[in-house]
Amino acid sequence: MKASDGPAAATPDELHNKVASLLNRSRQRYTTGRRRLVEALWNAARPVTIREVTHLLPGLAQSSTYRNLDVLERCGVVRRLAVATDHTHFELAEPLLDHHHHLICVGCGTVSDIQFDHELEEMVDRNLSDVAHEAGFTPLHHSLDLHGRCADCETTQMEGRFA
Repeated sequence: MKASDGPAAATPDELHNKVASLLNRSRQRYTTGRRRLVEALWNAARPVTIREVTHLLPGLAQSSTYRNLDVLERCGVVRRLAVATDHTHFELAEPLLDHHHHLICVGCGTVSDIQFDHELEEMVDRNLSDVAHEAGFTPLHHSLDLHGRCADCETTQMEGRFA
């Protein structure tokens, strides 16, 4: 199973070089708006909603944000995460970030990144590859999202049961 296309970007300059390369492959330009959007996602260091992006980038029209996120997603720069709430989250895609998974709260929609240790990640890869092989399926990558309730939502739910 393919983990990524090389190591994650460690510095902003490396990030911008990788993004420019990914956009260039798709014959897209790395515009100022797209650069600001990539920087906002990098600085957020977690998946964010459109609303959060527009708050991080005052002056960038919401319509431009949508269009640029769409282009960046099609070029492999951004990953879209559908969660249980009405709000889609966006983050930089692999190989721009290290391989990771998510904790998704079904109450408030918060998305947190988690990483497995190397040994567990290899075991998951091996098992998923075995299952895929048995099904005649060629795996390219995987993502695991754990859905549940964050501590705040769990406390609120418990308080509601006893009120």
